[in-house]
Amino acid sequence: MKLLIVGGVAGGATAAARARRVSEKAEITLLERGPYVSFANCGLPYYISGDIAKRSQLLLQTPEGFDSRYGVKVHLRTEAVEIDRANKRVKAVGPDGETWFPYDKLILAQGGNPIMPPLPGSDATHAFKLWTVPDVDRIQTFIKESSPKTAVVVGGGFIGLEMAEAFHARGIATTVVELAPQVMAVMDPEFGARIKGRLESAGLGVVTGVGLKAVLPETKEVELSDGRKIPAELVLFSVGVKPELTLVKAAGLALGESGGLLVDEFLRTSDPDIYAAGDMVEVTQKVSGRKVRIPLAGPANRQGRIAATNAVVAAFHAECGPDCVPVAPLRYAGALGTSVVKVLDATAASTGLTEKAARDAGYAVGSSIVHKDHHAGYYPGGKTLSLKLVYDRKTRRVLGAQAFGEAGVEKRIDVVATALAGKLTVDDLAELDLAYAPPYSSANDPLNMAAFVALNDLTGFSPTLTAPEAAARYKPETGLLLDVRNLGEFERGHVSGAKNVPVDELRSRIAEVPREKEIFVYCAVGFRGHLAVRILKENGFPSVWNVTGGYTSIRANDAFTEEK
Repeated sequence: MKLLIVGGVAGGATAAARARRVSEKAEITLLERGPYVSFANCGLPYYISGDIAKRSQLLLQTPEGFDSRYGVKVHLRTEAVEIDRANKRVKAVGPDGETWFPYDKLILAQGGNPIMPPLPGSDATHAFKLWTVPDVDRIQTFIKESSPKTAVVVGGGFIGLEMAEAFHARGIATTVVELAPQVMAVMDPEFGARIKGRLESAGLGVVTGVGLKAVLPETKEVELSDGRKIPAELVLFSVGVKPELTLVKAAGLALGESGGLLVDEFLRTSDPDIYAAGDMVEVTQKVSGRKVRIPLAGPANRQGRIAATNAVVAAFHAECGPDCVPVAPLRYAGALGTSVVKVLDATAASTGLTEKAARDAGYAVGSSIVHKDHHAGYYPGGKTLSLKLVYDRKTRRVLGAQAFGEAGVEKRIDVVATALAGKLTVDDLAELDLAYAPPYSSANDPLNMAAFVALNDLTGFSPTLTAPEAAARYKPETGLLLDVRNLGEFERGHVSGAKNVPVDELRSRIAEVPREKEIFVYCAVGFRGHLAVRILKENGFPSVWNVTGGYTSIRANDAFTEEK
């Protein structure tokens, strides 16, 4: 049985190793158009920053290593240029010219390519992308030889933020330029604002809502779409990834509605002898059920494992029956899009659907937000963790979560990812028995607290609105913004037009609150607001809302006009 794999990074390399573990009888060949196989592309920014000291640490395997350990023949600098489906062979161009490689089963794992916008100056010698080891070598050589003092990173997604931090660590004054209204557009706006604030507090520049017009090699600047010019002795483009589909389009394989390569639950393409994995394929978003592309390394590796298993199983079952291999076919259920990114000394992470994505998918969306120490408040060293839980008001099912902070972030997001896989509800999260000791968490973990807030809202015990929802609903003539923080907090900054009645004075001053108006209560982070809502509701106020996340979320969303 001949198994041919095209692409040798995350999905392809994993597929090759898994195929050998499934069968010692298969003849496995891997074609990689680049000069390296199985390298750590997610580690490239950390080599630029110096966190990874040795370049060799990025190279996870070699052709010789693949051959000796797995019996896989690897051909580097060998690009597949044609699939002859009728005769089951692939034409590739390599160091020895054109070669036809036969296959019984073919796995495509070509991934994607970084988008390089056709802007004036984008081909300048000081303009780069980062996707491969040769890319990182070119950037390292340029920094060493040219000692740039300024850099512009075009794009505020994962690689853009990681590279901005890497340049900053190298002492290069760096500005991030993002066309979208926020950096990290895969998260909701308040988290984009938190990330932007953290970058700016460290001295990095962040420009959002503005595109790049041109790279100006003569003056070592970039020109923005609004006419501004920013110094840029080094420019890095990180504006997105498009799937590599040239080969599959020429072969007539079907594409999906999202623009990726169409595969079924076994990761078979429209040709039953061709499987695919990684950034090039379209997958199911496990919460919404929608077809999407999720170009992340984790899903790519798991897809490679499944595609290899199914390709080998199918081939040997056809040849000699189900007893030929020790495993059964595997199904791929889709991906959640769980992700995490380092932002200087902080972390941002998310899983499942954002609030916006959930609304777009047609859910009756609810959101709860907590800003809480990542461990017990009385234990030294607590760091504020901002956590947002997205849920469906009708079914109470958890739909997603996002978090930002200096500690404990990815731990909570991983728990929610597990909850999403199990289709748990906010009721389940509220009762979840999580590990607790003062150095690690609180008796009620921030996740439990976010679920409590959600349940209080769903039951009407303490109704909540997000800051944008409150801003859209509030009208001065029919509503009152009630700030229940203490006077000192209020005087340092508050929402324009808000009335300040500290929660500890609310019972004695309740006559100052008009019963005929909608009351929008906020405190610093939400807890005192919850207490105030209960006081007002117990005293017969008919329409009272707590702004979830309090003034912290109001500011992050830029939801109201502020006064100081």
